[in-house]
Amino acid sequence: METYHKIQTLFKRDLDGSVTGQKGKMIEGAWTTPELEYLANNRWEFTEKVDGTNIRIQFESTVTSQPTAVFFAGRSDNAVIPEPLKRYLEETFTVSRFEDAGLDSVILFGEGYGPKIQGGGKYRDDHAFVLFDVKIGKWWLKRDAVDEIADKLGIESVPVVGYGTLYDAIEIVKGRRLAVWDDDGLGYLSATRLPMASQWGDFEAEGIVARPAVPMFDRKGDRIITKIKAVDFRG
Repeated sequence: METYHKIQTLFKRDLDGSVTGQKGKMIEGAWTTPELEYLANNRWEFTEKVDGTNIRIQFESTVTSQPTAVFFAGRSDNAVIPEPLKRYLEETFTVSRFEDAGLDSVILFGEGYGPKIQGGGKYRDDHAFVLFDVKIGKWWLKRDAVDEIADKLGIESVPVVGYGTLYDAIEIVKGRRLAVWDDDGLGYLSATRLPMASQWGDFEAEGIVARPAVPMFDRKGDRIITKIKAVDFRG
């Protein structure tokens, strides 16, 4: 089954601590790819990054051994899917559900989340799958089509949390600055920030996945896409 491509971080890391004084810390301004730097001021779509495990679901209606079939895999083909999540996937993504949704051959990419899956227990008490990408043939579907397929299948898709430049995404992930009033009644923005709130509840979001508002690819044909994690911009 086709694997999901790598999602680049925005900036390179200080591997030995010689630049930032902290080993592994992100070096703001040291872009990981020239494409990200070039497109930084363009319009991007931001979706909330979910803290779970990568899951691929392929519905194939032309399998030679049988008329139709559904296949499940993690980040790699031999990755182990936790049993409670595996049961949910098998019960939810049946052949009839894909057929009822009017789908033919399609690959769903998303995140399996729930108790004991990374930090997934903060999202919900049971196990589930949230959709973030769909590929049909050679085509990656646009956001409205991804949401439409999620609706037809009766599942969630990752929420869009905004649009803007990559600098806007950084500010969102860093958190909202608090407005403070001094004794003279003059307002200013405090250095203190409220963390980026998750769309799932009263806790900090893991971060943002950003895609150009108009889908783009690099010279190798790889999608241009990046992730901005809150943990990388603390302190």
